[in-house]
Amino acid sequence: MTEDQIYSAIGEDGFARLIAAFYRRIPSDDILGPMYPADDLAGAEERLRDFLVGRFGGPMRYIEQRGHPRLRMRHAPFAVNERSRDRWLELMLAAMEETKLPAEAHQILEAFFRHTADFLRNRPD
Repeated sequence: MTEDQIYSAIGEDGFARLIAAFYRRIPSDDILGPMYPADDLAGAEERLRDFLVGRFGGPMRYIEQRGHPRLRMRHAPFAVNERSRDRWLELMLAAMEETKLPAEAHQILEAFFRHTADFLRNRPD
C-alpha cells in the first residue's frame, strides 16, 4: 500500500472514526485541551479530517477551502514543544488503536504522524 491508497483502503468512514476518536480525548487532556478553543473543536476536527483525507488520496476539500496547508505557519501560535508533541502522538496512537485500521494503513499513518508531529515542534523543550 502507498500513501495515496490509504483513502481507498479506509474511506471517508475510516478517517471520520479516527479523527473523532482523537478529538474525544482532547477536551479532558491537561496538556492539549487548553490549546484547542472549546467553541471550535468541531471545526478543528473537520479541518484535520479533511487535510488527512486529501493527503492520503481522497477529495482535496482542505486545499479547496483553505489553500496550501502551511502546517508550520498555522501551528506557530501554539506552543508545540516535546511534551505537547508526545501527548498529541499518544492520543493519536490511542485513537488509531481504537479504530482498528488495517495494519498497512496504520503503519503508514503512524509514520506520517510521528514525522509531522516532530516537524511541527516550534518551542524549546
